[in-house]
Amino acid sequence: MHDQVLQNLWETAQGKWETGVLPTAESLARARASLPRSLPDSGINLEDVQQHILNEIVPAFNGGSISPNYYGFITGGVTPAALFADNVVSAYDQNVQVHLTNHSIVTDVEHNALGLLTDLFELDRSQWHNGTFTTGATASNILGLACGREYVLRKVAEKKGLRMTSVGESGLFELLHALNLSGIQVLSTLPHSSLVKAAGILGIGRANVRNIAQSSNPLKFDLEQLEHELARADKVSIVAVSSGEVNTGRFATTADDISQIRQLCDKYGAWLHADGAFGIFGRVLNDDPEFATVKQGSRGLEWVDSITGDGHKLLNVPYDCGFFFCRHPDLAASVFQNANAAYLAGGPSDGPVIPSPLNIGIENSRRFRALPVYASLLYYGKDGYRAMLERQTKLARGINDWIFDHPDYVALPRTSSKADHLDQTFMSVLFRAKDDTLNKQLARKINETSKMFVSGTSWDGAPATRIAVSNWRVDVQRDLDLVTGVLAEVARS
Repeated sequence: MHDQVLQNLWETAQGKWETGVLPTAESLARARASLPRSLPDSGINLEDVQQHILNEIVPAFNGGSISPNYYGFITGGVTPAALFADNVVSAYDQNVQVHLTNHSIVTDVEHNALGLLTDLFELDRSQWHNGTFTTGATASNILGLACGREYVLRKVAEKKGLRMTSVGESGLFELLHALNLSGIQVLSTLPHSSLVKAAGILGIGRANVRNIAQSSNPLKFDLEQLEHELARADKVSIVAVSSGEVNTGRFATTADDISQIRQLCDKYGAWLHADGAFGIFGRVLNDDPEFATVKQGSRGLEWVDSITGDGHKLLNVPYDCGFFFCRHPDLAASVFQNANAAYLAGGPSDGPVIPSPLNIGIENSRRFRALPVYASLLYYGKDGYRAMLERQTKLARGINDWIFDHPDYVALPRTSSKADHLDQTFMSVLFRAKDDTLNKQLARKINETSKMFVSGTSWDGAPATRIAVSNWRVDVQRDLDLVTGVLAEVARS
């Protein structure tokens, strides 16, 4: 019975995107009407629960992960290998929190999967095979800023000849007071909202996330202003690089930029974090002239201190999954050590040193989210993920090419050179309608067709629309015909 239900669910999911990316109004109304108003005293049989979910709830889902034409929120999809592994994860329900060598293999698998990811992203294992899996980029950015917070305060203490306990032990206010500092600032350019959220959670403060961009380019660091801020005596700094900006998909730095920023951070004792939620995947591409600009944008990440990555984006594994790498293997334990719980201590190991995940991350109880990553990496290998990313990038460039020449649309950011615009296109397309009235409702008009889904955003203070290509099912010509057909239809209407 269980296997048949899963098979039916898979077949339904496979065909769902062909019937529309968004659920119909009728499906939504039917699903909402089916929800019980109170919990009954007596339960109902399992088959009825299954049929209720499959027949009434599932039709009201969107096709975010199922459809190749869902282009909002960089959702990615779920590869067949990842889907299989995720069912195994649910069936065996392993809690990946403590490395106990005689109890389960799960921490070994997670550690191995992190190593496979460093291989995929061409990071040196001897420096980067440290970190953990998280719920997503938000949690990974929290880890990056938390480790950075610890590091920069230690640097000040060392400079003043003081012995410092960790922020996790003594508290942020106490240490700032002892070090005669007014606070911590995060210096960035067009940071993702999750980075700002992380600053708020960690007591750094959302208002202390500062924009240090060139006036002529909102993504590029103004290095003179950056050094001025790093040199401040009253504050310590974390520098956060946007490796793949959320609207345009473009990169804030090249290898030369990061080299200069790295030198400034070393000079002033600052932490260098990269939010590579999807930008880190640029490192998967070959050194092919067609993708040289994207590849160059993702170079230099090996020189930062910590990196945020997101699995449920371009890695195409299920929600929720993120990952975090740190070049300083012992730092996270100072912040996230699970104190006063002897029963949670890890046992001895004859293999590699694997820290218990609950001591280096936010969660104690953790889903075995590494297994779908492990399965999908083994299934595709480097070449498979490279081919997937090339298809996604080629589709984004094909759409941008069409938009650039269309009389009713404007490709963003504005540029006079079409060749340069396409070279910088990664997997995201940002545009707007020239007609103001249409532009204000452009995303809604596109989504009402139910043939594709886009997200509305803003750029230069005006509404804009984003198409984020991230699903493993992408077929360049098929999807290009669909997208350009919808955009042409909306423009005519």
